[in-house]
Amino acid sequence: MMNKGLEVIEAHWLFDIPPERIEVVIHPQSIVHSMVEYVDGSVIAQLSNSDMRVPIAHALAYPERIDSGVDPLDLGALGQLSFASPDKLRFPCLQLAYQALRCGGVTPAHLNAANELAVEAFLAGRLRFTSIADVIAEVLERLPAQALADLDDLFAADAQARRAAAIAIERTQARAA
Repeated sequence: MMNKGLEVIEAHWLFDIPPERIEVVIHPQSIVHSMVEYVDGSVIAQLSNSDMRVPIAHALAYPERIDSGVDPLDLGALGQLSFASPDKLRFPCLQLAYQALRCGGVTPAHLNAANELAVEAFLAGRLRFTSIADVIAEVLERLPAQALADLDDLFAADAQARRAAAIAIERTQARAA
């Protein structure tokens, strides 16, 4: 769920929405890709078959719409849509993303860099999948939240978090051995 957490951070910055107003729901059918709730209580949802050709076609033709080559959505055949709140214990990376967003400054960059290194270590067989969140949490605990003034601050925060994540991965490997 780290990708969803990164999307929460993205939504905050793109739409100037406070973190507490951005809600994530689990949707097993992967048909509803976003929803916006208006002040009157109505909700508008974007639905489509789960196929990356849809957002790619949208991006390529914006503001126009072009045929993406995806089969039309058949809601009758689908039957139902279901939603559930994410389990915070099962998806700790989502909570880490909210934490980083609330801290602000360079902390989301720390989160992203630590996640990239932890996932890389997992894919290389050097880290258990369930340890990814542990590495990220350790990096966020060790690195101070600082203001973000310019791109140099961002690059420095990224490098600092990558160094801290490498150390956290080594520690995790040593504990597992």
